[in-house]
Amino acid sequence: MRDFLFLLRKFSLVMAFAVVAAVGAFAPAAQAANIIEKGVYLSGPRYDGEMGLCGDALGTIASQFASKESTFWNSSLEITGFADVHEVAFRPWASQSIPRRFCSASAMLSDGRAREVHYSIIEDGGFAGFGSGVEWCVVGLDRNWAYNPACRSAKP
Repeated sequence: MRDFLFLLRKFSLVMAFAVVAAVGAFAPAAQAANIIEKGVYLSGPRYDGEMGLCGDALGTIASQFASKESTFWNSSLEITGFADVHEVAFRPWASQSIPRRFCSASAMLSDGRAREVHYSIIEDGGFAGFGSGVEWCVVGLDRNWAYNPACRSAKP
């Protein structure tokens, strides 16, 4: 009886694989989108290149920096002010890529040291693609090495 159950299980596995192979063999092949689907559903993103200027992101950077320092690094460092805010590049890559405005500034920290900040303002880079998003890096305080070395990856 035991051998019969073993053979029955083995036979059912073989039959299951055979059914899956047969369904796969007779299934229709995948096809590319037709003209209507390409024109209506697969139109792609439409970027206008409209985003804030370099000075518009400074408040966001200061608040996110303070939050990051206190939450993850148990530090009371804060950005107390900015100077020498200037644009480095606007849409430096291909015209089909997401528009970005790259900027740099000098930030005065609460410890009395001035540090360089590199950041980019990204069109539709906000939460769930709504509004402009900001990515930033403070040179010397990139403790998780997200933009290492020396925030070079935050530049164009």
